[in-house]
Amino acid sequence: MTNTSPLSEQLTPARFDREEGYRMLDQLQEESTQLATLPGLEQLVPGLADWVVTALFGGTYLRGNLSLRDRQLVNMAALTALGGVDPQLNGHVKTSLRVGLTREEILEVFAHLAPYIGVPKALAGLRVAATALAEAEQPAQ
Repeated sequence: MTNTSPLSEQLTPARFDREEGYRMLDQLQEESTQLATLPGLEQLVPGLADWVVTALFGGTYLRGNLSLRDRQLVNMAALTALGGVDPQLNGHVKTSLRVGLTREEILEVFAHLAPYIGVPKALAGLRVAATALAEAEQPAQ
């Protein structure tokens, strides 16, 4: 039997919670990372930083079925496969530490990716990860 109700009634409504998005952002990213990204983005394209936080951290991250730890594994793999997004990968490596991944688990992501995305991209991601891990080990100033 075919469902004749409008498509908008058949789909699960998306959740976009601005306040929860900013709480999630604070949980995942240290203030220095936020300040290195959001004000500059806001200056270039007013409203885009708020949209990103609301849609991503107040939407996608609030969906069920994946833990924050699992989401970070997916993020690191996707960003490494994509390539050319070193600042974002650097931030997600640091966030991975914040959600409980160990240094060894993070490094293993790049070894695991090599046969799937190619050694050059995996090594490029590994270089970014090594820098991010070294930065994370530096005492806060």
